Amino acid sequence: MNSLYQTSIHSLPLLGHGKVRDNYAVGDDKILIVTTDRLSAFDVVMNEPIPGKGKVLNQMSDFWFEKLGHIVPNHLTGVAPESVVAPEEVAQVQGRAVVAKRLKPIMVEAVVRGYIIGSGWKDYQDTGSICGIKLPAGLQQAEKLPEPIFTPAAKAELGEHDENISFAEMEERIGAELAAKMRDVAIALYQTAAEYAATRGIIIADTKFEFGLDDNGVMHLMDEVLTADSSRFWPADSYQPGISPPSFDKQFVRDYLETLTWGKTAPAPALPADVIEKTQAKYFEAIERLTGEKLKA
Repeated sequence: MNSLYQTSIHSLPLLGHGKVRDNYAVGDDKILIVTTDRLSAFDVVMNEPIPGKGKVLNQMSDFWFEKLGHIVPNHLTGVAPESVVAPEEVAQVQGRAVVAKRLKPIMVEAVVRGYIIGSGWKDYQDTGSICGIKLPAGLQQAEKLPEPIFTPAAKAELGEHDENISFAEMEERIGAELAAKMRDVAIALYQTAAEYAATRGIIIADTKFEFGLDDNGVMHLMDEVLTADSSRFWPADSYQPGISPPSFDKQFVRDYLETLTWGKTAPAPALPADVIEKTQAKYFEAIERLTGEKLKA
């Protein structure tokens, strides 16, 4: 499968390259978002692409946007990406792009955790809490929490690490009313998705949502949703608390990077071919198990 590390679309004004997505202006009110095969771990972009990963993420987001549309509006417009680029650029957008509403991003990520893992596990070991939320004593790594918790993070500049913040600080940054709405909607999205994923034999351990406001101040779900990049997916049939479960996401890359002497800042270390191949297989398996369909070419 061919890979796309970075787009080169000249028929539209470039808005910027993110960690994984390249954004272009479509008029004044829409954006073409192209999901590349770049992979970011610990907020650092790796040098090697994961072939087909961008198409998996795009297809997975489209699946969830449709399934969760009754909870909150989203950024989709229904405009075909192939219709807004030059003919010679169509191959760069096929299966990996959307034309989205141009929204004002809310600069706080809505992180919801249903299980204790990753930075949350480290925080709990140190403080007995996650982002200031006190939890019961004696929890094991990867254990299910009594109920999902909302742990916001301040969005960082490209190459910088997102910063966990308290809900009180989130209220100070964006206002109490919007903060409460983001929290309540994020938890509802997570619970609905987790219930569905359970029917497919998948545990959604945690995830992060991004929201934006339209010109009327209406909050929309945007960017990506419940993908293998923004979430931890675990196979339910091999899950057990006390260990870090195998994942259908980039945890495989994270685990490899944790074995290296690396400061988790750019430049990124090289990824061996077998790590790339196994990571690709995880993404492909994730989309098939979750949606019941293979990746569309």
